[in-house]
Amino acid sequence: MAPPDLEQQTYSIVFCLLDDQAGCIEADGIGDDEEGFDPVKIAAKLREIGDDYDETRIQPLIKSLKQAATEQQVASAFSSSVEALCQSWVSQRSEVASEKDLLRASVAVGLYVKKNCPDMLRTVQGAMATFLNTRLGNWVTSQGGWDNAVGC
Repeated sequence: MAPPDLEQQTYSIVFCLLDDQAGCIEADGIGDDEEGFDPVKIAAKLREIGDDYDETRIQPLIKSLKQAATEQQVASAFSSSVEALCQSWVSQRSEVASEKDLLRASVAVGLYVKKNCPDMLRTVQGAMATFLNTRLGNWVTSQGGWDNAVGC
């Protein structure tokens, strides 16, 4: 699990990543006192990582996400979709999924939802942030924070 400040950073990054406005958080907002933390810059880097996805692989995974009724079901469906997408990539390379694969897959699923299921966007933002904090929080911390984890 991620430390509290990293959890808040993750929520800010996910909001920026999936928000339609390019400058979703201004320089005088979140991050001024967090050693230059810039969620807009990190979200842009994540968008680059996740933009290279094959919609035909993601589309069948989204069915359970669309059928989810509660936030908990959406979170579970999001997690399952990310893991399935990640496994499809890993099976092509015959290796174990890395944290970067999970990050790339979660961003790809989030961007797919943004483009194709906008009515689910707010719920998926929460599910994505929770997934990233739960599954990748310790890894992001060990990398020295989001800037280092995504190569900003």
